[in-house]
Amino acid sequence: MRMPVRMMLAVVAGVMGAVVAGPASALTCQDPAGFDKWLGDVRREAAAQGISARAVNAGLDGVTYDPSIIKRDRGQRFFKQSFEQFSAKMVPLYRVQKGSSLLRQYAGLLSRIEQEFGVPGPILVAIWGLESDFGAARGKLHTIRSIATLAYDCRRTELFTPQLFDALRIIQRGDLSPDEMRGAWAGELGQAQFMASNYYRLAVDFDGDGRRDLIRSVPDVLASTANYLKSHGWQRGGSWEPSTPNAEVLRAWNKSPVYARTIGYFATKLENGASARATR
Repeated sequence: MRMPVRMMLAVVAGVMGAVVAGPASALTCQDPAGFDKWLGDVRREAAAQGISARAVNAGLDGVTYDPSIIKRDRGQRFFKQSFEQFSAKMVPLYRVQKGSSLLRQYAGLLSRIEQEFGVPGPILVAIWGLESDFGAARGKLHTIRSIATLAYDCRRTELFTPQLFDALRIIQRGDLSPDEMRGAWAGELGQAQFMASNYYRLAVDFDGDGRRDLIRSVPDVLASTANYLKSHGWQRGGSWEPSTPNAEVLRAWNKSPVYARTIGYFATKLENGASARATR
């Protein structure tokens, strides 16, 4: 799988620090006593935050430090491209064709999602395609191991420590088991590549099965993406052209200007294709 898209820029924005701020202030990154000692402190802090022993044990038993994750974190260059280079690579013809087919296949579902959240189908399908090639490339790395490694490392401590506790909350809530939590190297999960904290706060059970499953459930994936955009101020019926409020909401999805612009570019291609078919 290619470098996980949405978090490539998000992790770049992380802040270096020796001690985690907020609820996890007792956790010292790169603890001189080692990763196992630090993980024990994580267990105690999770319990203090009200996370069940069952979820903590299920999530953290057997977790080890992964130096390959740190190597990947240090080697990010994916966004050092022009919009023309990036969009050409990320929106090839096959992806437009596949997206157009899925737009037709899920027309009823996308209509219901737009009615509830105000976000149109082309935007959701474009994000779905860019993030995981419509679910085909979700990543296979152990999510909690990746997040724990990045939380322990001082360069991303403040960003990733809350993600670790929210990953445990996802387990506690019953949405996913630890074995199901596999994804990209920076901890992104599922077909829309949600980070754990966004998954915990914004994932939606749209298929009504009692779980927020962004691994397998297309309704949950698309509705959760819409809920994310709505929570960041998406304006129903509005344009997503550059300099519009909705274009700024796409920057909330990914702070990279070329990525956010590419979402809109891809969505417009899908929308224009659907309009052309409707007028034939």
